[in-house]
Amino acid sequence: MDKLSAAMQQIIRDYSAGAVATINDDGSPAVSPKATFVIVDERSLAYGNIRSPGTSANLRQRPAVEVVFLDLLARLAVRVRGRGRIVVRDSDDAAVLLPHFEALWSPYLERIQEFVRIDIEACELITSPAYDAGFERAQLVRTNLDKLVRKYSE
Repeated sequence: MDKLSAAMQQIIRDYSAGAVATINDDGSPAVSPKATFVIVDERSLAYGNIRSPGTSANLRQRPAVEVVFLDLLARLAVRVRGRGRIVVRDSDDAAVLLPHFEALWSPYLERIQEFVRIDIEACELITSPAYDAGFERAQLVRTNLDKLVRKYSE
């Protein structure tokens, strides 16, 4: 699939922190969390670069990128593969992105050095094998929430 479904978009909105994978100079993978994602449209995402010099350097040299968003409680994920490009703050491209960031991330706008737009080439909704075993979303959410409450109540 090359565009975000409604279910994928909901996960990204609810869990806007994504693990961004790029490629280092030596060919090894580099993964870095980014928490300022916005959905631009069904075929593109963007995040605000606050403090990611390595990720930005990798994207300038090799624009291939993959991002994973995880709904830990429901055991669902969205994987997005595409091409990332740096968008400088005072460009026409930034003017298109800015309203999305103003709506969701206005407290961080001063700190955002540049934007990274990801044009989606492929995306998929990933479900846990627990669904194959017959578990339903509500059961998984309750079980995983209970685990987290116990963990943080200790």
